[in-house]
Amino acid sequence: MEQAVDRSSGSGGAGGAAVGSASTGAGPAVPVASAGLAGSTAATTVVGAGLGVVAPGVVAVPLSDPVGRLVVDPESGADGSLAAMAGTGAVPPTSSFALANAPTGRRVRARLARFNAPWQTPQVSEVLEPLIATHRASHPKADARLLQRAFDMAARWHSGQYRKSGDPYITHPLAVATILANLGMDTTTLVAALLHDTIEDTDYGLDQMKVDFGPEVTLLVDGVTKLDKVKLGDAAKAETIRKMVVAMAKDPRVLVIKLADRLHNMRTLTFLPLAKREQKAKETLEILAPLAHRLGMNTIKWELEDLAFANLFPKRYEEINRLIGEHQPQREALLRQVTQKVQVDLKAAKIKAETTGRPKHLYSIYQKMIVRGRDFNDIYDLVGVRILVDTVRDCYAALGVIHANWQPVPGRFKDYIAMPKFNMYQSLHTTVIGPSGKPVEMQIRTYAMHRTAEFGIAAHWKYKEKKGETVVGPPAHIDEMTWLRQLLDWQREAADPSEFLDALRFDLSSQEVYVFTPKGDVIPLPTASTPVDFAYAVHTEVGHKCIGARVNGKLVPLESTLSNGDVIEIFTSKSDTAGPTQDWLGFVKSPRARTKIRQYFNKERREEAIEAGKDSIVKAMRKQGMPLQRMLTSDNLMTIARDLHLADVASLYAAVGDSQVSAQSVVQRLMAGYGGEEGAAEDLAETAVATRPPRRSGGTSDPGVVVRGVSDVWIKLARCCTPVPPDSVFGFVTRSGGVSVHRDDCANAEDLKAQTERVVEVSWRLTSASTFLVAIQVEALDRHKLLADVTRVLSDERVNILSATVTTTRDRVAVSRFSFEMADPKHLGHLLAAVRKVDGVFDAYRVTSGA
Repeated sequence: MEQAVDRSSGSGGAGGAAVGSASTGAGPAVPVASAGLAGSTAATTVVGAGLGVVAPGVVAVPLSDPVGRLVVDPESGADGSLAAMAGTGAVPPTSSFALANAPTGRRVRARLARFNAPWQTPQVSEVLEPLIATHRASHPKADARLLQRAFDMAARWHSGQYRKSGDPYITHPLAVATILANLGMDTTTLVAALLHDTIEDTDYGLDQMKVDFGPEVTLLVDGVTKLDKVKLGDAAKAETIRKMVVAMAKDPRVLVIKLADRLHNMRTLTFLPLAKREQKAKETLEILAPLAHRLGMNTIKWELEDLAFANLFPKRYEEINRLIGEHQPQREALLRQVTQKVQVDLKAAKIKAETTGRPKHLYSIYQKMIVRGRDFNDIYDLVGVRILVDTVRDCYAALGVIHANWQPVPGRFKDYIAMPKFNMYQSLHTTVIGPSGKPVEMQIRTYAMHRTAEFGIAAHWKYKEKKGETVVGPPAHIDEMTWLRQLLDWQREAADPSEFLDALRFDLSSQEVYVFTPKGDVIPLPTASTPVDFAYAVHTEVGHKCIGARVNGKLVPLESTLSNGDVIEIFTSKSDTAGPTQDWLGFVKSPRARTKIRQYFNKERREEAIEAGKDSIVKAMRKQGMPLQRMLTSDNLMTIARDLHLADVASLYAAVGDSQVSAQSVVQRLMAGYGGEEGAAEDLAETAVATRPPRRSGGTSDPGVVVRGVSDVWIKLARCCTPVPPDSVFGFVTRSGGVSVHRDDCANAEDLKAQTERVVEVSWRLTSASTFLVAIQVEALDRHKLLADVTRVLSDERVNILSATVTTTRDRVAVSRFSFEMADPKHLGHLLAAVRKVDGVFDAYRVTSGA
């Protein structure tokens, strides 16, 4: 039968893959072309009969059964959930199988026969020529034979597997590797990309892969495989994102491969059902595109956003696309006029530069229309020009030329060279008035900065030549990306995966402000951050002990909003018991601060539960007449903890305190270990050693309160109303079995007293160990060092300051509120009198929530 070339069109977005499969009627199949970042939307399929085995891993298809009719075999293990490749890129000119010159008949058979060559010789097959040519453009000494070996291995294991489009499955890893080659990634990453689906979709094992390709490739493939195992349900997805962060922190190339994998699947999303397409597009828009942005990979980010936008909002996408087509001629004319004028100005100043227009991306235009509420014409008519020069000095020289010849728009200049963004982005931004009074956005950067701006973290994975030896590894720039380290901290600290995912989503979507420490160090924070966010960004303990802040030399409330360029100074308490308040969760913006504050209160609640659990077990043992000294030992309790699958004795106490395990069940297990009640019987005199003084949160002090009719109970003074003698108080039994003491006029009193069965009578009984939480308010004329002077007086009065907030009114009145611990409430009057003597203070008094 006469051989034929079937030229079929595909879809899937701008840029993609040209896929060809030679076919007869039997045998394995491989693609005859590759995938790139950009190209046309044509795909090539060679079909016919009598061609024989064309290459390992290629399925030959007879004319009576065209490739388009093949589907993913559900038993093959191929990833049917991902979209099939639709052939969205032209074959690079380096390939002898380019569409324009594709031979037919006997010449096709002769050319295809060459695909057997790699199995007998170290030469590279033509199917890999485009990939290797692209890769060697940035890595001249790359090992082509290693790539060929990886491709051969992937083709063997994926033999018989197909994409939803009917294309051989090997086309997908080849396309992913080509995307990464265009980004300039190293050979190890490309090898991992070729093999990235073999572990999940075939019987190829990690141990064998380590033997075949080494531990580095295996680590990358294993990381990508773990990211692909997304289960249904928000919690499971959140846990998967957490795993992504762990894998990314070990080696960021894991995420780079994942992004390339998703990009190719988004290009070929058309073969999936509508619901699946929308799910993948939403996931891409919410998580993966912002992650690409955080890694500085803007070329990937822009295409992911546009492809996701097209699938989620097709009508809006088409409308914006139509508007772009209508406005394109006028915009290009204006752009040409501007770039020519800029080039002339720079040449006159003897600055060597390349001037181009900046493309507008559909999703970016849509976002600006929604967020800024602006008309399409206002956004699209804003011309963007990019100026590329050789050195940083040329950047600033070019800026001077631009501002000398064009009228700059006030407030629109940004220097990201002196102060790079979180993802290593560097550039000078300015807006000037162009022809016809239209604004023109200018970006000025070096060629090296441009590579980083386009490819981000991928731009820095370059071979290092060292005495003839080629070494590859993570660049020093990776260490500069503190965001990666922050992510790892969050995932360790966030107990709930969903909480971590929420924090990640917020961080990905938020803009940043840049503020300074008094020493001039730059601290990036989310927009609308507060001094508390700043304190936690400096150090966890600085955040926990923060009691006040000064911004640009002026005292401000802790909930104040920070702006770009602010200089922040934090005041901290020296008290060991100082800590955050629940109120802070209402105004902090950064995920780090929110996580640290919650972690603090979780730890505090756990400590309370541990103490309550100890009390419950001791009381239960006393009721049984059991000897505490002999039976309540660490070994005995550890045995019970293991039996209950708890980590340690503290976890056992906490479980009892939280009512997850009953104290009686612990006592019964202790008795069983001693042969029952008779074996455990002993004089109760032993139990005296095990008693402990009541404890309140934050220390080991006596609360100075007794409960009527009960001699041994855990008691805590409520922080909501901070009772001190001689306040009228009542007790409320908590869920953990302790008693919380409140003022009678507490804001929560009405709700608590409604639960009459939990209200108990309490009275004050001070001891030498008693301390009390007190809150005072100080009103003064605002002045320099006011807060420092007041805190010094409080320290002289020997009180432990726990928190402080300062608010300044329009009429320059500073209203400060302090919380501190003191041993003798009778001393409060003397303390207030001392504070009133501070210069500028005109009033100081105690405050409570009920007042």
